[in-house]
Amino acid sequence: MGYADAETRTLEIENRSQKDFNNCLEEYDDDGHPRRTGNVWTASAHVITAVVGSGVLSLAWSISQLGWIAGPFVMTFFAFVTYYTSVLLADCYRSPEPVSGKRNHTYMDAVRANLGATQVWICGFVQYSNLWATSVGYTITAAISMVAVKRSNCFHENGHVAACHISNNPYMASFGVLQIIFSQMPDFQRLWWLSIVAAVMSCTYSGIGLALGIAKAMENTHSHGSLTGVSVGHGIDQIAREKKIWQIFQALGNIAFAYSFSAILIEIQDTLKSPPSENKTMKKATLVGVLTTTFFYMTIGCMGYAAFGNNVPGNLLTGFGFYEPYWLVDFANVCIVVHLVGAYQVFTQPLFALIETWASKKWRKSKFINDDLDLKVPIYGIFPVNLFRLTWRTVFVITTTLVAMLLPFFNDIVGLIGAYGFWPLTVYFPISMYINQKKLKCWSSKWVGLQALSMICLLVSIAAALGSVKGIVHALSNYTPFKTRY
Repeated sequence: MGYADAETRTLEIENRSQKDFNNCLEEYDDDGHPRRTGNVWTASAHVITAVVGSGVLSLAWSISQLGWIAGPFVMTFFAFVTYYTSVLLADCYRSPEPVSGKRNHTYMDAVRANLGATQVWICGFVQYSNLWATSVGYTITAAISMVAVKRSNCFHENGHVAACHISNNPYMASFGVLQIIFSQMPDFQRLWWLSIVAAVMSCTYSGIGLALGIAKAMENTHSHGSLTGVSVGHGIDQIAREKKIWQIFQALGNIAFAYSFSAILIEIQDTLKSPPSENKTMKKATLVGVLTTTFFYMTIGCMGYAAFGNNVPGNLLTGFGFYEPYWLVDFANVCIVVHLVGAYQVFTQPLFALIETWASKKWRKSKFINDDLDLKVPIYGIFPVNLFRLTWRTVFVITTTLVAMLLPFFNDIVGLIGAYGFWPLTVYFPISMYINQKKLKCWSSKWVGLQALSMICLLVSIAAALGSVKGIVHALSNYTPFKTRY
């Protein structure tokens, strides 16, 4: 080989190496993570899937407890707080700078970077126990919707006064089996298609609930509901007054639950590609998600209350205020189930990732934990199966299913979950991280305003938790485990 040939060969090797290097850069982000592909629409789908959940079905009942004045006001308040604090939280994805700083892959990472190790443990316990509790709530709701389809057909065939009582345990078990299958998805990013399907389903059943509410309200010439909600006052005994107060507190928890997605906001943001910067995209996705959900919440809650007044059922589509057209009620409940399949995964994937990352670091040489087996799936192709993931995620789903069977109380559980997670995850940590990030001085006007907002939300969460616990205690007084029938 001559000198010229050798020089040409060297240049070819250098060009090829540079090309391979550039390809590697294209395949991986700055943190070595495979290139993120999420955008404002996939993030919006995740947000809508997480926000428009089973909570939407209890909003008409919640407004009936608060009335026409306080109901819409409280809902608007929760929407504003959720959006505002989510904007603050989106800036914490990177630290110390929102655009060029180091990535925080999880909510706990963001707390660690901005508030230190001490508060990480508190955040982790609240966040992941809240995600676990939400998966229990979704299992309960999905089973109730499955039972509602069966009952709807029964009422259609036998009349509205028929005793169509059906156990929800087999349906919870069926939902659990389905979640065991879907939980084998390796990571959050591969769930974008499930979130889009779930978001479409949530908009569909919300639209059906709205249409049925409008139709029901137009059937009657007299108005429904009142300015103060379920009646209490002169002539009402003390027991009724106390019940009214507890139910108002519980209604606050139900509305808080309906807006609880901050626990997974950082995890959603970690799926976004850049440029543009992740915080800008996440803020747009949050705005789209909160505006969309608030529109559905306000219209469904108000029209449901207008349709049934103070007798509105706790769950709008399964409480059987609507009997006909039965096929439309059935379709809405099927949409609820499909949506909750996706929502369950959106809320549990961060918990799955936490445990599996910890186990992988703890036992680096374990083949059971770290090695994947390639399984050929028809149509899909090669699917990586990890034995540890298969085992522990299956146990997790079984556990949430069993707890749902033991505590199948829709409104009470929804209210308690909302109250438990709203203040710390949606308000306290985002505000505290923002104050630290911006170095706000104590007792400055903005510092005082943020702390006042945090304190108000804390009091609301405490009241909501007390109301929900009271409801659960009352429900348990007339309850036999695994014997619930609807």
